[in-house]
Amino acid sequence: MKGMLVKDFKLMKGHRNFFATIAVMAIGMAIFMDKPSFVIGYMTFVGSLFTLSTISYDEFDNGNAFLFSLPISRKGYTVEKYGFGLITGGVSWLFATVFSGIAGVLKNTVMVKDTIMIALLVLPALLILLAVMLPFQFRFGGEKGRIAMLGAVCLMYAAAFAAVRAAGRFHVDLISVWNRLLAVSTGKFLAGIFGTAIAGLLISLKISIAIMNKKEF
Repeated sequence: MKGMLVKDFKLMKGHRNFFATIAVMAIGMAIFMDKPSFVIGYMTFVGSLFTLSTISYDEFDNGNAFLFSLPISRKGYTVEKYGFGLITGGVSWLFATVFSGIAGVLKNTVMVKDTIMIALLVLPALLILLAVMLPFQFRFGGEKGRIAMLGAVCLMYAAAFAAVRAAGRFHVDLISVWNRLLAVSTGKFLAGIFGTAIAGLLISLKISIAIMNKKEF
């Protein structure tokens, strides 16, 4: 797995101009936007997406057939992609959090406490994002994977809409339920979100390993 991480980081090094452009854009948004904390979600999302690019590069020109002729297990390959996504997304998240906090203090538009809270909410979102994206990428590949993922997102929106309609039909006050959740202490609230996100990521990892074990190259 260490060798795969080195390969992916060297691949990322070849795209340093792209990352420099993204960083400059993020810095510009943090400077000119009233709420620079938006940059945290933006940078985290962009950083995690590079994992999908590495999978596409591995699949290009039937590259996986050669890759798995090396002493690399399919399980190890899958775990490495999840780890790489956590590293790139996590580093992007950290960079954006620190810079947004500094920008907010200098501009006196956002309190550090609010920036930290937003950052702590973005971090489990990173886990959920990886948990949703990677199985589709492993199963369908580049173009088909993005289409399938878009379809899944549409289904989730449809399910959420149906749940809201059903709640109204059964006279369930969703606003009251949300207010009760907000009344819970911040620590318990964040612990619940992180616990759910980690559980979802582990389930996603098992699904991806099963997908990779069944694939033929």
